Amino acid sequence: MDLKKEEIIDLLNIKQANINSLMIKANSKRENDIITYSKNVFIPLTEICRNYCGYCTFKKDPNDKTAIILKEKNEVIEDLKIAEKYNCKEALFTFGEEADHEKKVKEELTKKGFSNMIEYTYDICESTIAKTNLLPHTNGGIMEYSDLKLLKEVNVSMGLMLESSSKRLMNTIAHKNSPGKDPDLRLETIANAGKLKIPYTTGILIGIDETKEEIADSLLEIKKLQNKYGHIQEIIIQNFKSKPGIPMENQKEPSLLDMVRTTCVAKLLFDDVSIQVPPNLNYETNQVFLLCGADDWGGVSPISKDYVNPEAPWPEIDHLQDLTTDAGLRLKERLAIYPKYINNSYLNDNLLNKSSSLENKLS
Repeated sequence: MDLKKEEIIDLLNIKQANINSLMIKANSKRENDIITYSKNVFIPLTEICRNYCGYCTFKKDPNDKTAIILKEKNEVIEDLKIAEKYNCKEALFTFGEEADHEKKVKEELTKKGFSNMIEYTYDICESTIAKTNLLPHTNGGIMEYSDLKLLKEVNVSMGLMLESSSKRLMNTIAHKNSPGKDPDLRLETIANAGKLKIPYTTGILIGIDETKEEIADSLLEIKKLQNKYGHIQEIIIQNFKSKPGIPMENQKEPSLLDMVRTTCVAKLLFDDVSIQVPPNLNYETNQVFLLCGADDWGGVSPISKDYVNPEAPWPEIDHLQDLTTDAGLRLKERLAIYPKYINNSYLNDNLLNKSSSLENKLS
């Protein structure tokens, strides 16, 4: 559905009984009664990052003895083999932006014969494909076109949260110490993924002092890229969560109705994209978003924590099954790549054969 900015802002401010109508309208856009999820293992290759976001607990100081400076390849393979035993099919690899500019990370990469994180990630993903039944999905912040092109060879999909298209937030506590959160850089990365035909995940983060107008702008920027390239397979509507010790510890979290309105608008805007609300960040209210047209629970791991939100454990898959069934819907496992992208326009022969085989087993 095409909505103008003014219409989106009106919907994001809608009150009382009209919210019910909005939810019904958004839910009517549902193509079927299926709610998907991806069974994954979450593996941070490093916890070092150049950004210092006001809401983040992922980034670690290089001098922190508990920090993952560079995860050993044999440890990664061990984790993947354990994930196989739990029938996980997605290997989610993350790393902080420009982590290889940090001396300690650079030294570890050099010892292993790599010059940067992209090369190391490529090697890890290549081994994942060769030695396991899992499909790699990488999220490592903004990347150059050449880096995306290289990783496309060994990833069935990739991702980067836009978070917000607002440049104003670069001067606030949320992003003032995070050069990689420049929306121009993030939009460029998402656009380059589109040019390269990489199935992609993106989304927005609400509750970081953005305005309704800025939420509308962010969704419309993603819409513009989707209209042009058609590579965005899912959009995450993520809510800010306060955590002890972060700069934004006292920041007010978005209300349930803010999340409802935003999820509904996203569903109305994107006809051909799955809408996801992180289940571990909304444990008590998950079913509400099913009534807003959300159709994906996202990646859920039976063995690893959410390193971005370590205080929020994943729901058990049986719990998601109960929530979904109770809402009159059906739970279905999916891969890290959505079915419509499993073709030779998006995947090389090796990834296509492996994805097709796994998809057939899920069908």
